[in-house]
Formats: sequence, structure tokens, C-alpha cells
Amino acid sequence: MLRSRTAALVASGALAAGVALGVGGYAAVAGADTPAAVDSTAAAVPTASSRLSVGAIYKKVNAGVVEITATSNGGSGDAPFPFGDQQGGDGGQQAQGSGFVYDSAGHVVTNYHVVQGATSLTVTLADGSTYDATVVGTDPSSDLAVIKVDAPTDKLQPLPLGDSGEVAVGDGVVAIGSPYGLEETVTSGIVSALGRTIESTNGYSIPGTIQTDAAINHGNSGGPLFNLSGRVIGVNSQIESESGGNTGVGFAIPSNTVRSVADQLIAGGQVQHAYLGVSLQATTDGSGAQIGSVTDGSPAAKAGLQAGDVVTALDDETIDTADDLSAAVTAKNPGDEVTVTYTRDGTSHTAQVTLGTRPS
Repeated sequence: MLRSRTAALVASGALAAGVALGVGGYAAVAGADTPAAVDSTAAAVPTASSRLSVGAIYKKVNAGVVEITATSNGGSGDAPFPFGDQQGGDGGQQAQGSGFVYDSAGHVVTNYHVVQGATSLTVTLADGSTYDATVVGTDPSSDLAVIKVDAPTDKLQPLPLGDSGEVAVGDGVVAIGSPYGLEETVTSGIVSALGRTIESTNGYSIPGTIQTDAAINHGNSGGPLFNLSGRVIGVNSQIESESGGNTGVGFAIPSNTVRSVADQLIAGGQVQHAYLGVSLQATTDGSGAQIGSVTDGSPAAKAGLQAGDVVTALDDETIDTADDLSAAVTAKNPGDEVTVTYTRDGTSHTAQVTLGTRPS
């Protein structure tokens, strides 16, 4: 059982019932416009000659990294920041996180759990200037949000996205954010692993995340993870920690997911995720994804899948683990018809499943 924590500590299981298939603030502080052109052109894996030093990356991108302060009224049963410490007072509860400028229209990408339940938002730019911001859209299932900062265009430095599909284990990475409210903090490390699954704030799985040993702590949530060309390859979201501090195991939502979600939110839409309707568990022999339970009325239930079935393929994609199935479903769209191959009582079967839309 993986205990993942946001940079403000969110406990999670290795697989949510929401894979049912279908990532906080530091305590010290707790309809969309058409975007301007976004430089989201994917970059290839940087060659040795194109790799920048940590200092050079900082100089190149620091102006595009922001600190976000979210204030809530507090005092209700719906704690707006349930994953980390808060500070209360006459002005309500506050939490602090990080983000980065996505385009010249003032859109800023961060984690959903940074802005969750906020009644007001302020963004502090690298030069220390502070501006009000509003939420453009959120996607709890991917723990991503887009806010818009009311700042002059000449103060905004959009940061280009890289192609997270080109990231390899061992690649150097740099994280910039505001851990513990210490703005403009830079840490570096490597990509420790790929294809990790973490849990979102609403209990659904986020597959395909990037694991890194770059130090990530409270307040880094929502901040960018860069490759050595200075392109954003992920949004820092969670840490694995028993103590609540950095232990060298952090997770970032990949930039290709960020690009898709952010563009949909900026366009004024709601992000829809494909939904199968099962909870998953590891198989005893490590082959396939075993269904732990099937949600009543779900696509899986309608197709006749049952608890105990072991899924071994989805369409032409072999499923070796529960994470494989989670990622395969996430890569689909609601309404897609897929062929699920599974074993039951030692016999192989197939089922045609029309994927639904994941409940919020």
C-alpha cells in the first residue's frame, strides 16, 4: 500500500476505487478568455550540448514561476485544505503553493489541491509584485487547476512545455517553487522512475506520473519540474513520506497531461475522463489486474465483469499490472468501445465495454 502525500500530505492507496477507473499548501499561508499563443512545442530529449546547468535553468525560467496564496473562510465541515497544515485567524485560513505562467494571457497552472475551497487567491511573481487571481477551471481527477492572474503582460513570462513522453529514467531535472514559503527555491535531481500511479484528491488514480528525487516539500505543490533544456515536463504534486518531509520520493503530473487538461479548462470546458467502474488489486502471480469490486450500473457491470476477474488485455494492449489497466483506461475517451480480455476460473473471455464518463 503506497502512502502518497501531497506537498501538503495526502494519504493514498496504490489504487483508488475510482480506478474505479474510470495530487498542498504550506501552513504558513494555506468562462475562460481565449488564451494568447502558448509555446507548448515539445522538445526532444536534450543532447549533451543543449543541457543547461542548474544555475542557467534558473536564470532562464525563474521569472515564470509564481507563488500562490489561497485564503478560505474555514470553519466548515469541508476543510478546503484537508491535506496539510493551515493557519486560522480573523482573516480565515491560508495555504501556500506554487505554479507557473502558462501563457501571456495570464493563465497560471497549479495543483487543484492548492486552490481547493479558496475564497480568494493572490499570485506573487518572481520580482515580488503581487496580484489578485481567479480560478478559470479545475480538474480534481488529475489534481490540476488553471487560474488567471491580473498582471500586466510585460510582467508575465510563459514557460514552454516539454514532451513528457520523451522523458527517460536517469534524466536530470530541476524543481522550482516555494517550499515552506521560501519562494524561488531551486532543487535538482533525476527522474527516478516513470509510470507511477498516485491518487487524486477525489479518490481516482492518476497514472503515468514522474517520480523524482529532487527535493519537494510543503509549498512545492503546483510548481514546475524542468528538464535540462528548461522546459516544463511535470507539475510537482505529491511526496512519499512517513515524516511529512522530503525523503527523495516525489511525484509530478506529466506535462502531456498538463497540456491536455489546461487547454480544455482555458477553452471553458470540463475535463472528462474515461470510466470503467472497477476497483483493482494486484494479482498473486503478478500477471494482470484483478478486479476487487464492480460499481453497480457502471460500464464494467453492464458488460458482465465481476469481482475476481483478472484483466489481461485492453484492446491490443497487454495488461500486466493494475497500473497498466489504469493507464490504459485513462488514455481512452468517454464513449470509446474497448475489448477487455480477462480470465475467470482459469478460462479466458472477452467483453465489449463502452467506457463511460468518470463521476466527479
